[in-house]
Amino acid sequence: MSIKVLIVDDQMMVREGFSVLLGAQPDIEVIGEAVNGRDAVGKVAALRPDVVLMDIRMPEMNGLDATREIVAADADAKVLVLTTFDLDEYVYQALRAGASGFLLKDASATQLAEGVRVVASGEALLAPAVTKRLIQEFTRLGAAGRTTPPPSAERFGDLTDRETEVLVLVAQGRSNSEIAADLVVAESTVKTHVSRILVKLGLRDRTQAAVFAYETGLVRPAS
Repeated sequence: MSIKVLIVDDQMMVREGFSVLLGAQPDIEVIGEAVNGRDAVGKVAALRPDVVLMDIRMPEMNGLDATREIVAADADAKVLVLTTFDLDEYVYQALRAGASGFLLKDASATQLAEGVRVVASGEALLAPAVTKRLIQEFTRLGAAGRTTPPPSAERFGDLTDRETEVLVLVAQGRSNSEIAADLVVAESTVKTHVSRILVKLGLRDRTQAAVFAYETGLVRPAS
């Protein structure tokens, strides 16, 4: 089955460019476009895409607010944020709001298609090196702009030692296969650990698990 994608951007040339790039992939189908966040919320409800490519800065409703509404309406929604700058405070806020990851707008056709596939499959943390750097930076700087208290580290008490170890590796940007190699276990075992971590911590995906690990101090930003 094809991965159904909705493209959200206020610039027509960007929408058309991404549509052409993704439409050339045999396993990806662009099912619609939206011109702003408000338009995106309505079209997600109507079209039920597998992945939403979401710009951040748009009129009427920005990508951050749209992501929050989309995820609130459907906890399984997968939003892939598009940004011009890799260290963008709005991207970090979007990850906390429920976005599954982000890509730079200058990503290659291969990176764009692979990003869509990764998010659609549930491997939410994209571009580990860049995503980890962004999470580290805005975990360090985000306290001043945080409107809610950071999550309590007491929630780690429900995790086993191995699950805590896996969570640390997730926050460091490791994929399931890399974690399996690090711990010398089967990849299916890692997937089971990740699923249990998300359930125990009440988190929706790997990206939120990584943010949680940084915000509670389980993983410290690199100096």
